[in-house]
Amino acid sequence: MAGPAVTAPAGAPPQPELLVSAALHLMSHYSANAAQAGPCLKLASVIERHLKALASHGDLNPVLRATCQQLSEQWAAVVDQALPRPSRPTLFKRFVGGTRQPTR
Repeated sequence: MAGPAVTAPAGAPPQPELLVSAALHLMSHYSANAAQAGPCLKLASVIERHLKALASHGDLNPVLRATCQQLSEQWAAVVDQALPRPSRPTLFKRFVGGTRQPTR
């Protein structure tokens, strides 16, 4: 999913108030859904992108931009922790499968 987190009509840059409103709305849904069905990786990723867009918005107050930057980094960590990790093959699977671990 490339492109801006929120697009405004006629290709105009998104207004910071719209991005803040959308991020708060998404965070509320994330919190409510996490209590019922568990955390949603896709929703966390969208929240992180909205916060990143706000952090880079030139018309935003510097304190609010810094807060959005810090929060986007925290949400990025949430996304990173939720990503499935590739399983490491056991010694038996490596032996049977013929794969070798790289030597250091």
